Amino acid sequence: LVLLLRVCLALLASPIYLLYFLGIWEPFCRKVVFPFLLEKIGVFHDKKSKKYKQELFRNLPDFRGPSGALRLLEIGTGSGSNFQFYPPGCKVTCTDINPHFQEDLAKNMKKNQHLQYEEFLVAAGEDLGQVPSGSVDVVVCTLVLSTGHDHPTHCKKTLCSQGGAFYFLEHVAAEHSSWRYFWQQVCYPTWKLVFAGCCLTRELWKNLEEAKFSELKIQHISIAMPWMPIEQHIVGYGVK
Repeated sequence: LVLLLRVCLALLASPIYLLYFLGIWEPFCRKVVFPFLLEKIGVFHDKKSKKYKQELFRNLPDFRGPSGALRLLEIGTGSGSNFQFYPPGCKVTCTDINPHFQEDLAKNMKKNQHLQYEEFLVAAGEDLGQVPSGSVDVVVCTLVLSTGHDHPTHCKKTLCSQGGAFYFLEHVAAEHSSWRYFWQQVCYPTWKLVFAGCCLTRELWKNLEEAKFSELKIQHISIAMPWMPIEQHIVGYGVK
């Protein structure tokens, strides 16, 4: 049944698949479609997740380095919706594999003058050779890990200073016995095309556990997203 419904969905989205096989879809999606969808969905998701982010980032100042400043690297910054939750004086380095968010990012930078912005790097989360090893106190990922391969382990080993922290808020696979998981399996191939490689069925808490942080706090939460298969989330942080 899953395969049958996948085929039906693929037929409905056949123009997208055709453009993909012609090599046209991916650059068009990253430049136009994905930023547009993320902007529209992001506004709704930000409202729903605000209370969780406020609680999540409450203890960020505890990870300030010896200099007294908090050096923060955000992977997959997008439009910068997390800036409002960072403490005053925080030194922020922004990275994103997609350079087409910079207009909205600039707007959010102007709104959040309490931060110090270091630089913007166009790079994938698993390819941050431009960031020196152990050079940041905190790494932040929100709605990013579903498209990466091994961000938690990479960030723990190479980016965070000793005693630094890796913060996350991510959508994850639903309970396997649920209808939502069934629809995640149905939608996954087409969803991945439309949302720039996003995987609906990743059990990301397992990746975090495998990274072997000295301390790991994970909370499973529900963020209702009507008509979307991404209700289940995890939120928390790990300490190197």
